Amino acid sequence: MTLVEKWMNTLRTRTVAFIAIILAVSVTAISCSSGGSTTATAAPGISPELVADYIHTVLEADRTAYTRHVVNRATMLEGKEKADGVVPVEATETWQQGEGIPLPAQMFRLGSEIANEKGFFTYNLISPWYINDSHAPKSDFEQTAMDAVIDTSEPYKDYQEVGDQQFFSAIYPDIAVAEACVSCHNTHPIHLERYPDKQFVMDEVMGGVVINIPLAGA
Repeated sequence: MTLVEKWMNTLRTRTVAFIAIILAVSVTAISCSSGGSTTATAAPGISPELVADYIHTVLEADRTAYTRHVVNRATMLEGKEKADGVVPVEATETWQQGEGIPLPAQMFRLGSEIANEKGFFTYNLISPWYINDSHAPKSDFEQTAMDAVIDTSEPYKDYQEVGDQQFFSAIYPDIAVAEACVSCHNTHPIHLERYPDKQFVMDEVMGGVVINIPLAGA
């Protein structure tokens, strides 16, 4: 089993286990009679805001650990040698076409796809400086929240309604925690074309992590 497969299996196990814990202690799943979709309400004494904080804590920890202890140890990063790398593998956007490993944002998206299939909540990355079009703010709410997070470096949390469904949504600052985060974005061809005057630095807010928790109707 390759390093990527081991990490993805670990991430999958942690994600499923975490969802089970959240459901057990704080969320009640409810099947809607109309379409069978899953919604959730916070259990007595535990607010949706706290549930979102729990989710984000695990997401942030896993992504930071992957960046620092896997990607940072690779000897190559997007075709460039890393002097401090010790594992003979390349971290690259095109990892599926070769023998490389995913970049941190790609690994995060792979985990979100697994979690989103469960239907209990969704999460994703968004940024005003997006490279992947799926990471662009998708609504007025997300744009307003993202602007606030960039301005304050603090989470933005509120309720929103999409269609007939109410959500508790939280957007947390996505901060550059490793040089790999900064260098990959700053040198990416799409970034250079779209945002030629934007160069990220360590510990800067690069975007946001958005978590949407569906709430049962009153």
